[in-house]
Amino acid sequence: MAQEYQPSSGRRTQGRRHTPSHLEQSGGKRTQASESAGKSRSKRRPKKRRSAFGPLLYVIFVIGVSALLAAVGWIAANDLLALNKPDHSATITIEDGATIGQVADLLEENGLIEYKALFELFATFTHVDTVSPNSKITPGTYELNTSMDYNALINSMGRNSANRKETQVTITEGMTLDQIFQTLEEAGVASVEDLQDVAANHEFNYSFLKDLPTGDYHRLEGYLFPDTYQFYMGGDVLQILNKMILRFDEMFTEEMRKDAEESGYTVGEIVNIASMIEKETDGKDQALISSVIHNRLEKPTSETGKTLGIDATILYVTGGTTVDVNLDSPYNTRLYPGLPPTAISCPGFDAIKAAIYPDSTRYYYYALGDDGTHSFFRTLSEQQKFIASQSRYQQ
Repeated sequence: MAQEYQPSSGRRTQGRRHTPSHLEQSGGKRTQASESAGKSRSKRRPKKRRSAFGPLLYVIFVIGVSALLAAVGWIAANDLLALNKPDHSATITIEDGATIGQVADLLEENGLIEYKALFELFATFTHVDTVSPNSKITPGTYELNTSMDYNALINSMGRNSANRKETQVTITEGMTLDQIFQTLEEAGVASVEDLQDVAANHEFNYSFLKDLPTGDYHRLEGYLFPDTYQFYMGGDVLQILNKMILRFDEMFTEEMRKDAEESGYTVGEIVNIASMIEKETDGKDQALISSVIHNRLEKPTSETGKTLGIDATILYVTGGTTVDVNLDSPYNTRLYPGLPPTAISCPGFDAIKAAIYPDSTRYYYYALGDDGTHSFFRTLSEQQKFIASQSRYQQ
């Protein structure tokens, strides 16, 4: 009986794939690794839910900063635009050469603005300065108030501003430069120091001043014409001086200059003579006093030489009323011949005319009598005889 056929043990079993032993080992390892990774993930902390507190803080911060900036902006706008300010007025004086920073200091110190740095920033952005020829802000004294915004304040500190304060000053005949400068300072027009500085060092554009050396303010003695002037308080010093010199230039006419030149005198020499006449008399006998000066200068005698013997020139140096006849000074016209170095006062129109057009006399001396009038003499002996008869000269 035949035996039934048995399949080989190496035959594949249907539906089952044979896996090599080394792959089975590898597969086992992957399985173990997967299981290990799974266990590791299962040990991680569970993710926390993000808190809403952080975003809330950020929102609060943004709102706070915005509110702060808005508040600062509102405060700055109030100052810039003059909003909600209490009513307040102040008078400020801007000195010649003041900077924008110094102007801002003045405004802040006088309660017209609150933030000087903001004002300086505004001035920078609007191209405002104090030094250019066309600057909107010029030296002077101004009446300002808190209703003015920054732009109005700047426009109110200009050369033609209606807020610029003026004052009236009268310069009388015979005042000296020192007296004039003191008067101007007391009126709030300019300081004595600034007036002296410009008078001494500026090169003035007038023919009669062009040859005067700089360095001494007395060089302008005689050229500030006596009159009543309107000056801006705290104004430009050069403009102040030019205003008075220009008046002199107008009053000393071309005809007068021509006549002076034909007589052999310069404008400066006539002013010098006129200044002595102004100091020696109240005006009633100016042409007679002038004749004595001209005679001594042009026709000196053996008694007089070319000395003028005018005590007012000595008092110009010493001040007071006591005459030091031995004073060693070129202003001592008892010792030094000719005219003094400068005029000794600022003469008026009548004295200038008398200096150009003296009376024609032969007088060389004069003296003030007890009655307050001058008497005139040809010789020293005549004068001395008269003096001996007057009680005012007795010790």
